[in-house]
Amino acid sequence: MTTSDKRLRRHLLTAVLIKLVVLTVLWWLFIRDSYVSVDSNTLGDKFGVPTSTQGASK
Repeated sequence: MTTSDKRLRRHLLTAVLIKLVVLTVLWWLFIRDSYVSVDSNTLGDKFGVPTSTQGASK
């Protein structure tokens, strides 16, 4: 392995680690506390699938 190969590997590894740190910080700041509630009736209406409540006859 030549010196330029080692330097390229080090630069690529540094770039990947910096990107992982930035993505982790962005997730921690903006996404971590976000929650999405799913309503089966609303979802069924959007996709045109009939939904039934639990215990109702089909």
